[in-house]
Amino acid sequence: MSAQPSAPGKGIGAKTVVSWVVSIVCNVALPIVTYNQLTAAGWSEFSALAVSGVWPVVDTVVYLIWHRRVDEFAIVTMIFMALTLVVTAVGPHSTRLLLVKDSAVTGLFGVVCLVSLAAPRPLMFYLGRKFGTDGTKEGVAHWNGLWQHELFRRSLTVITLGWGVGYVAEAVVRVGLSYALATDGMVTVNSVLSYGVPAVLIAWTISYSKRTRARGAQARAEAEAATAAATAA
Repeated sequence: MSAQPSAPGKGIGAKTVVSWVVSIVCNVALPIVTYNQLTAAGWSEFSALAVSGVWPVVDTVVYLIWHRRVDEFAIVTMIFMALTLVVTAVGPHSTRLLLVKDSAVTGLFGVVCLVSLAAPRPLMFYLGRKFGTDGTKEGVAHWNGLWQHELFRRSLTVITLGWGVGYVAEAVVRVGLSYALATDGMVTVNSVLSYGVPAVLIAWTISYSKRTRARGAQARAEAEAATAAATAA
């Protein structure tokens, strides 16, 4: 079994930190503040929810303008934003269903992850290439070349499965909470889940990847030792 080589990484610089801050503000803080301010001003719950849902779209637009490129991750984000806008525009004007709409979108992402396991390469191969390389032609080519290693393929399959199951489960929980909690409480829960769930999945992915690399390094060392022993004999 071939060990998994390391891919060129991207350092976490000031630009990355600013990008994260903008994303958190647009996806967590501003939707909550907007909803609370509009409902306090007499807006209906549905109208306030619909307007507060514009901020994640702003985040995506800022990302595209800032990076000036459309990659696989941006395409996936835009697809789900489009689905969200369509559901909001043509769906029943119910606050509960508008809250459930977020569950449908994240649940669909989980389903896409699971379905992609039947494709030649799972979805996390492409998302991993975005976050696991420096974006240069050399870095992307190195990442693509890792697919020849069985350990690399298996690890991405497990990671894709984990994200698929995680987001399907999150969608089920979010639907239940949408009907169990008051609307203002669910707005906060939605914003927290939007970053809490991926934070947990990312932490698990990093931990699993480190363990996989350690097993790969051990397998490589054992193979080299066996080769050296055979040569000496």
